[in-house]
Amino acid sequence: MIISSRTLRAASLAAVFAAATVSTGHAQGVASTSPTAVKAGTYHVEPGHTQVEFSLSHFGFTNYTGLFSNASGTLVLDPAHPAASKLTVTIPVDSVQTTVPKLTDELKAKDWFDAAQYPNATFESTSVTLNGKSSATVIGNLTLHGVTRPVTLKAHLMGSGVNPIDKAFTVGFEVTGTIRRGDFGIKQYLPVVGDDVHLRIAGAFERQDAGTP
Repeated sequence: MIISSRTLRAASLAAVFAAATVSTGHAQGVASTSPTAVKAGTYHVEPGHTQVEFSLSHFGFTNYTGLFSNASGTLVLDPAHPAASKLTVTIPVDSVQTTVPKLTDELKAKDWFDAAQYPNATFESTSVTLNGKSSATVIGNLTLHGVTRPVTLKAHLMGSGVNPIDKAFTVGFEVTGTIRRGDFGIKQYLPVVGDDVHLRIAGAFERQDAGTP
């Protein structure tokens, strides 16, 4: 039997669409994007899937990106009273990573983050304001490099539901914001290396209350 190249292409496309449909359906079955699915309670940061990505201009040639991990902290969440929500997060500074080991070591050293003297960055919210059903403005105090400054973050609900791996009820957010590193005393190579640091945070939280799945 001879199968034409057109038939093979059509079969391949059908397979791709079928796989995409299954994948999408599976993802939708795990986490609900509806705000009404979020459960009130006290949540802890799930460090394995929480990342803090930062990027800044490198001499105007590129926007260079790095990453922090191993965060810890607590989120007190009540969907019925969102303004009462409270977030505290601690990030070990020596978790910083880039794609260049030498640069990673430089960022940990005294001229940059000085992880030996200032081992942790912390954020504590002071207010939460809803912007629609799934987004909020979170204002709080960021302590970095021994300096505390107010910071405004934008949070968007990604989804909530029971994690099929560890069976914990989980809620996830994507958070964005911008800080100026010079405001925190991190002034190496200013102004030719950017002062504005753009943050993009993947935040995963697991519910800790009694009765949590």
